[in-house]
Amino acid sequence: MSRIIALDTYDVRFPTSRERDGSDAMNPDPDYSAAYVVMRTDHSSLSGYGLAFTIGRGNDVQKAAIDALNHHVAGLDLDEVIDDLGGFARRLIGDSQLRWLGPEKGVMHMAIGAVVNAAWDLAARAAGKPLWRFIADMTPEQLVATIDFRYLSDALTPEEALTMLHAAAPGKSRRLQQLLAEGYPAYTTSPGWLGYSDEKMQHLAREAVAAGFRTIKLKVGMNVEDDVRRCRLARETVGPDIAIAVDANQRWDVPDAIAWLHHLSDVNLAWVEEPTSPDDILGHASIRRAVSPVPISTGEHTHNRVMFKQLFQAQAIDLVQIDAARVGGVNENLAILLMAAKYGVRVFPHAGGVGLCELVQHLAMADFIAISGKKDDRAIEFVDHLHEHFVDPVVIANGCYIAPNAPGFSAQMHTGSVEEFRYPDGQAWCEPAHTARAS
Repeated sequence: MSRIIALDTYDVRFPTSRERDGSDAMNPDPDYSAAYVVMRTDHSSLSGYGLAFTIGRGNDVQKAAIDALNHHVAGLDLDEVIDDLGGFARRLIGDSQLRWLGPEKGVMHMAIGAVVNAAWDLAARAAGKPLWRFIADMTPEQLVATIDFRYLSDALTPEEALTMLHAAAPGKSRRLQQLLAEGYPAYTTSPGWLGYSDEKMQHLAREAVAAGFRTIKLKVGMNVEDDVRRCRLARETVGPDIAIAVDANQRWDVPDAIAWLHHLSDVNLAWVEEPTSPDDILGHASIRRAVSPVPISTGEHTHNRVMFKQLFQAQAIDLVQIDAARVGGVNENLAILLMAAKYGVRVFPHAGGVGLCELVQHLAMADFIAISGKKDDRAIEFVDHLHEHFVDPVVIANGCYIAPNAPGFSAQMHTGSVEEFRYPDGQAWCEPAHTARAS
């Protein structure tokens, strides 16, 4: 009998703040970080990998939350976990004393997501398949069994989900071949960090267009005159045929968002992301009505399936971000993808952070093949940072994600990277300037 023997956790931080990579109106100096987990089994060659993404201080708190789940995992029968990934997730979420810290939100829920994702990674590795293919090869009944429909039945029932999945099944083979031949569309935020100079933004925008990206995203929200100038400069740089989206990272109150966006009306925005608090469903709906037809989006900080349900029900958004490491793992993201498909909301997965590109590509590709059947009216975010630290990094060609073929969730980091950037004693953090910023 094979067993899971331990959860090994690591506080891994990258000093991205020194170049203002990742900077925006709400987060001016992030150090992209990962509370990284290795789910070890008694097979030396088989482990599962997951992470929770943070931006520096607090990564130790996130690691401690993952450590608090070790007793739920160590000693479990490996086959029982793989055969019932839905039950595994429900047991972690159902610990009443830990659930009290949420419930189903915040640091504890992200910790559960990291561990649940590691279990899916382990299952896909054991099956010898990349995670997107592992999900796509599930029967509708198997996929639905992984999802917790509690609190969702007024928006989506298991029966409705099964009907949707069975309807999508006949086209799976054709879409699989299409994905392998074409990849999945990407857009890039790499030119748009708020701390970048105009010259750097323009240079990176030109590079993005030359690399085949059809959409770039700029950070906004610090100063309206500066935003107008930068957005117009970006439009002049990329021309009329490249889409420009903006992301305020929750910076505005509802009236401020409406007034601010009217100043950007001549830029022809593809969408506006996180214009206000991610918890303010009615606020998003008000902004959407006031600035129509400019599309409104949120989701990367939306903490569980119940919040997504209400965003869809309230018609508060035109498109939605999912995040592989924010909610309670693959299971909960599958529920969100099913609801998005039912409500006709386009999905543009969030990937601005260490490892998020590697992870979320699998969810988008599984959605295309097994759930929505759509990819040409949506795209996965791409940020060109830190991929070299992963064993199976993303591959981008002509503005598209190329479907990964290595088994698993693409979450495994190089051992050398973990050692070098482990906080606070890794070599990268021994330099005084980095230590001072992180303290």
